[in-house]
Amino acid sequence: MGGGGGGGGGGGGGVELLVRQVGHWQQGRWSAAASVGNVSRADLVHRLVQDIADLTADVEGKPRRAVPRLDNHLALPDQLRVVTADLLAVDPSEEALARAAAEVATTRAAL
Repeated sequence: MGGGGGGGGGGGGGVELLVRQVGHWQQGRWSAAASVGNVSRADLVHRLVQDIADLTADVEGKPRRAVPRLDNHLALPDQLRVVTADLLAVDPSEEALARAAAEVATTRAAL
């Protein structure tokens, strides 16, 4: 239990910043276009959720599975918290944490 919790401050901290940034958004704001690509903000955050879930599966040596895309965009911050907690629970390497933190930072910048 020790290693992942200590190193998780970087990955988890970025996620908390992102959740605070988007946690109060309503459906219309989620549906707006992200500043990069031709995708909505909801699509962008869901892609981040999927990327972190995939990273967790890779760390565990398990097959990747699709994260369900819920109709209500307001669930995205909770999904992000859950997959981040899952990643931190598997005692990821510093490299995996750095990758997750970079993906979170890139997503935050694109919103």
